[in-house]
Amino acid sequence: MTASRYKLFGVYVSQPVFDALAAHLHEEAGVVDLESYFDPATDSVPQGDPGADATADLVMEVVGGFTSLYDDAPFETVSDVDPNSFVLTHLAAPPKTVANARERFEAAATIQETDHREVHTAILAAYFDVGP
Repeated sequence: MTASRYKLFGVYVSQPVFDALAAHLHEEAGVVDLESYFDPATDSVPQGDPGADATADLVMEVVGGFTSLYDDAPFETVSDVDPNSFVLTHLAAPPKTVANARERFEAAATIQETDHREVHTAILAAYFDVGP
């Protein structure tokens, strides 16, 4: 992978968080259908792709503000979300940022004694200021 490519990684989120993410990417980059925007069969996308650039900015903001987002995250409420209702979506970011995001999500899952679906949803719900 060259430096001019973003790495894709998956996150599981509740439908309201997915809707907020989709609306954000539509507003920021004109992404019309987030579900099919990134091909999960590939592991990277080029920088300069509007949707990839927008998700990279988002992931960098989440990583940079993770402590505050963690403090604001509605973990108790997310635990009430039906486990079968989470949606898998993909984000793109620089490889080191993806590694940092994964480390933070993993640590949060360990601390909260929960799975990644709940952590992804809680952190991104705090980021978008929406209910899970």
